[in-house]
Amino acid sequence: MARQTTPAAVRRLRELQTDPSNPRLLKVGTKKKGCSGQSYSLEYVTEKGRLDEVVEQEGVTMLVDSKALFSLIGSEMDFVEDKLSSQFVFHNPNVKEMCGCGQSFMT
Repeated sequence: MARQTTPAAVRRLRELQTDPSNPRLLKVGTKKKGCSGQSYSLEYVTEKGRLDEVVEQEGVTMLVDSKALFSLIGSEMDFVEDKLSSQFVFHNPNVKEMCGCGQSFMT
């Protein structure tokens, strides 16, 4: 599998995908952005792209952008909440360098 999802992330994804009148999938990818070169991207799509990888875990289906597969192989997606924020975070063993603020990376 290209990447894993923690139980906290699965719960949050399930919450986000509960509206049957608005079927959509979360697509995970990377974009060229930031001081280290890449950043993670999350977007809603209504259908799978021709080369997207389908990842299913505990009843939740997500897509991984084919252009980001090598950057995301072996990574883990988590959902973290604290007093000031709630967000998806990535633990990626392929990262060679991160910017000081942690928003961009290089593989």
